[in-house]
Amino acid sequence: MSNALSTVTRGSMKKVFPPDEIEQVSNKDDMKTSLRKVVKETSYEMMMQCVSRMLAHPLHVISMRCMVQFVGREAKYSGVLSSIGKIFKEEGLLGFFVGLIPHLLGDVVFLWGCNLLAHFINAYLVDDSVSDTPGGLGNDQNPGSQFSQALAIRSYTKFVMGIAVSMLTYPFLLVGDLMAVNNCGLQAGLPPYSPVFKSWIHCWKYLSVQGQLFRGSSLLFRRVSSGSCFALE
Repeated sequence: MSNALSTVTRGSMKKVFPPDEIEQVSNKDDMKTSLRKVVKETSYEMMMQCVSRMLAHPLHVISMRCMVQFVGREAKYSGVLSSIGKIFKEEGLLGFFVGLIPHLLGDVVFLWGCNLLAHFINAYLVDDSVSDTPGGLGNDQNPGSQFSQALAIRSYTKFVMGIAVSMLTYPFLLVGDLMAVNNCGLQAGLPPYSPVFKSWIHCWKYLSVQGQLFRGSSLLFRRVSSGSCFALE
């Protein structure tokens, strides 16, 4: 439901604020013009992402709490409607938006980092004079294949940069999810499983000291701090 609401929000925003005036970056543009287009396009993407994140975040909070209650074998959150009523009764409106700020910051850093890095790599590091033909044939001998390597590299640059930047912005996702379940009445969000954090900055500092800002980011390895305390049965 959270993903569906986010998708619907993006579609609605495109209708209300159509991206007709956003120009596509061309390799014929000079550096100043192409950078201006990237900034304009990224600003538009950021606006859509922030609005969709804010509207869908309450459902994300509910999903996180429904999952994390498995730790204590609890059944406090049993459905969407009942969870909405329970959160509103116990925490008010703000309860639906705990952990929103780090998620928003992560989205903004990801968008700008990914788009700007891809732009500068395509502009400065990708050589338009490179051809994929044997012997480096030029326009006169094989005009159809000129720039094909450059175009192929550019088509993958943003995808690769997205993977790299997402690894760097992972701590924002982690902190946002931890704040969503912290001190909400579930065992997983209370000592000894987790400290009670005053703010997301407090949570960030704690994870940083423990060396756990990237815990859960690897598919193969786990990061466990020697100073962590867990209740074992």
